[in-house]
Amino acid sequence: MSLYRIILADDEEEVRKGIIRKIDWTGLGFEVVGDAGNGQDAWEMIEQLEPDVVMTDIRMPYMDGLTLSAKIRKKYPSMKILIFSGYDDFEYAKQAIKLKVTEYILKPVNMEELTEILSRVKDSLDDEIEQRRNVNLLRENYRKNLPIIRELFFNDLVRGSVPEESARLKLQEYEVDILGARKWVAAVVHVEAEESKEGQAISFHQEQELIPISVKQLVEDSLNGYFRFAVFNSTVGITIIAAIDEGNTQTGFIDLLGEICKEARRILEVTVTIGVGHSGQTLEEIQKSYQSAVDALGYKSIAGKGGTIYINDMEPVNRGKLQLDEKEEAELVSAIKFGTQATIEEAVRRIAERMDDARVHANQYRIYMLSIMNSLARLTQQYDMDLGQIFGVEDYSLQLMPDGQERDEFTSWLISAACRMNKAMNWQRDNTTRNVISKAKRYIQENYRNPDLSVEMICRELHLSQAYFSTMFKKETGQTYIAYLTEIRLNRAVELLNETNDKTYVIAQKVGYQEQNYFSYVFKKRFGVSPTKFRGA
Repeated sequence: MSLYRIILADDEEEVRKGIIRKIDWTGLGFEVVGDAGNGQDAWEMIEQLEPDVVMTDIRMPYMDGLTLSAKIRKKYPSMKILIFSGYDDFEYAKQAIKLKVTEYILKPVNMEELTEILSRVKDSLDDEIEQRRNVNLLRENYRKNLPIIRELFFNDLVRGSVPEESARLKLQEYEVDILGARKWVAAVVHVEAEESKEGQAISFHQEQELIPISVKQLVEDSLNGYFRFAVFNSTVGITIIAAIDEGNTQTGFIDLLGEICKEARRILEVTVTIGVGHSGQTLEEIQKSYQSAVDALGYKSIAGKGGTIYINDMEPVNRGKLQLDEKEEAELVSAIKFGTQATIEEAVRRIAERMDDARVHANQYRIYMLSIMNSLARLTQQYDMDLGQIFGVEDYSLQLMPDGQERDEFTSWLISAACRMNKAMNWQRDNTTRNVISKAKRYIQENYRNPDLSVEMICRELHLSQAYFSTMFKKETGQTYIAYLTEIRLNRAVELLNETNDKTYVIAQKVGYQEQNYFSYVFKKRFGVSPTKFRGA
């Protein structure tokens, strides 16, 4: 196991260095990654290095140990804090307890006692990691959460976001017996809101949230022994995926769903309407079956409530139609946004294969091509791209050709257009990053005088997360935010020292330092001399 990282903060350098020198850190399982002479430096170091443990004195300049502990606890709640103090004061100890400080140690520090404390801290850190990694505990948590995990999987399945092989493996893992079917059919059960009538007896369901549970149980009991199936809650209602085998039929499934509607009214005193979708011959087609079942429920105003509505009864069957489905479009858009030329070509080839395999009228080829171009046009609008430049208007008329031989030309054109879009998006992302950093720098330049200026303030202004901003700022500038801000403040301080007769404490306030002593400390750390000596040089 790797060593735990620790930072030590104490304004007495002799004490600090003595502790570092006398403790066998590696033997105890630790690595001292930094030490600081005041709370402010310690905090900057903590933000940069994110140690596992911080050892800090209470009495320090610029930021005391309790203030430092409060900031740590707010931003890094799991970080261990060891406070040592020469003051046997109950109030300090009380505040430390409130901050959930791991250990409170009185000075002078006894090395044997400190060694024992560090051993306890290591054991505590080991236990926390072991608990997270404990296989038996993970298995137990997995078992407890399995119903929720299964529901999430089924919802992903009907949204079309699970590849067929992955779906097959998950169904086996969750012991859901619907594999190996001739085809699959999805149905969605919707419990209708009951209208109370004057003088009507109160329903046996006193608590409305129990009704879907009762209906789901009725569905499971009714299908058991007749079909292999899965039942789960989706965003639309209780959803069923039924496996149609050699020994049963889709018609029989629909008839049984009709009986469930009658039983729900008779036994549970509730009205349920069930939408039944098209069948699918692969697991990936369950998404289409589910969506068509949801569409079927949309015909309640025509077909009525309280029974089954089969989508084939309400809409013509779309056999032999060439349509750009959501999955194909999502794959193409994803390749254009984030992929390489190879992934873009692969996505386009899959679309082209659909055109080659289809045996449809030439008009459908035109519509299919227009659907693809419409998808690309929406992207150009979203990213504010030049439509003519992306689509190559000069050399491509956009008049889609009906002849089969020209599908190859369309494929080549589509790859070129998609690659141009990909390049434009990458440029725009890089340019956006540069613009954001420029705005951040400008904001710092305008607000460096504010002693409370922080990453949080800048991120609120730019509408970015702190983690993303910090990473991006370091990548673009080669400096951390703190280092850049300090450079701005100190450069301005040098100008004021050279150009004005202001007192040092006045200059400190003008460049964003509330404490003159801390300003002098930072200045000397940077330039090697105090502000006063710098002016006199």
